[in-house]
Amino acid sequence: MPISHIEIVGAGNMKVSQKGLYALQALMVLARRYNQGAIRIRDIAYEENLPENFLELILLELKNARIVESVRGAKGGYRLRRAPAEIRLSEIIRLIDGPLAPFGDAEQLRVLIDRDADHSALYKVFLEVRDAAAGILENTTMADLISRGPAANSHPSISDKKISNRKSRRKKKKKSELIVLPMLARGGGND
Repeated sequence: MPISHIEIVGAGNMKVSQKGLYALQALMVLARRYNQGAIRIRDIAYEENLPENFLELILLELKNARIVESVRGAKGGYRLRRAPAEIRLSEIIRLIDGPLAPFGDAEQLRVLIDRDADHSALYKVFLEVRDAAAGILENTTMADLISRGPAANSHPSISDKKISNRKSRRKKKKKSELIVLPMLARGGGND
């Protein structure tokens, strides 16, 4: 059977959508601040540079799946329902984007291995890739993510970001003034 007549990528392809990435980013904020109480949507959106309205819909979906919970009141917002070490990436990606497997489901690949002897070696590799990807996502938690990389040690707080943004705006303003002033000085000498 020619390989072109066999569909190996179907409804089960693994793709992480923008929505999935936003969900993971928001959960990373909540995981980093797990012991700090509820975090406002506005603060999560600001810290991760996410669209607030879209983030609100994502957090509602995560709330309905019992991954986060909302807290009302002056100190309200969202927080994780479980410890970061208990929330697996696979759970989030499945919820937001569907199946994890990049090459269809495992059973479909096993059938192809048995049916198509000419290409069984290829399907075995696809099965190994599928199993490896699923295994990594199944064994990686939010706690693992926040313990990796520079964000684990030096993620700026919201107040740090506000100060940094003010400094950045001042630098941009000074930079534009430097560009404008020489032009004015030249223009003034010709009059």
